[in-house]
Order: sequence, then structure tokens, then C-alpha cells
Amino acid sequence: MRLSEQIQTADWKKEKHAPVIEAPETVKAGEAFTVKVGLGKEIAHPNTTEHHISWISLYFKPEGSNFTHQVGHFEFWGHGESTSGPNKGPVYAEPQVDVTVKLNESGTLFAMAFCNIHGLWESSKEIKVS
Repeated sequence: MRLSEQIQTADWKKEKHAPVIEAPETVKAGEAFTVKVGLGKEIAHPNTTEHHISWISLYFKPEGSNFTHQVGHFEFWGHGESTSGPNKGPVYAEPQVDVTVKLNESGTLFAMAFCNIHGLWESSKEIKVS
């Protein structure tokens, strides 16, 4: 069995675990732009001690390349944990990040998210560089 066989995909409009990548479809070479990655845009994902998103990673694969580059990895630690019990804590981290990036080539952004109960989920978005 391969880890890649465990990665799930779905339309984020119908599945709360699929990451949502928000970014322009076309950008200028070398010009900074914002990529927003999160979950629960259409269907809310729980954010409780028992059921939460632990992390999101963002990757970029240039067109025609064999290699994928990691842009960033973001962990979420606040899920309502407390010495008073589950979901009684003072802080909840929402699984959403904004990243400023520059691209020199067209390619595909990939986002992966890990749900502590339902495993690995992936989404992608093509970006054209002009």
C-alpha cells in the first residue's frame, strides 16, 4: 500500500474536508499575490477537541516539471482543549491561512489538509503566469 492511495479528493462545495484554494487564475511573473487556503467555505468542518483539522500544506508544481515544491506547512493547535475538559478551552484556531507567493512559471498549486478523524485530503488549482 502507498500513502498516495490514502489521499482523498472531492469538490469542496460538497465535501467539508476538501481544502479550498483561492488565488488568481493568472498572475504576472515575479509579482507577489495572495493564496488563501482553508476548509469549510460551503460546508463547515467541525473544530472541536475531538474532530478538527490539524494542518494544511501548500505545494507548487511548475508546468512540465517532475518536481513539486513545498510553499508552506501550517499547523493548528488550538481546538478547545483544557484541563477543565474537551471543548472548554479558551482558544480555537480556524484552519485557514493566507500566503503571499511569487511565481516565475505557470503550474499547479496543491493543498493538503489532515483531519484527525478522516485523514488526508487534497485539492489543486492551476495558475498561469504571464
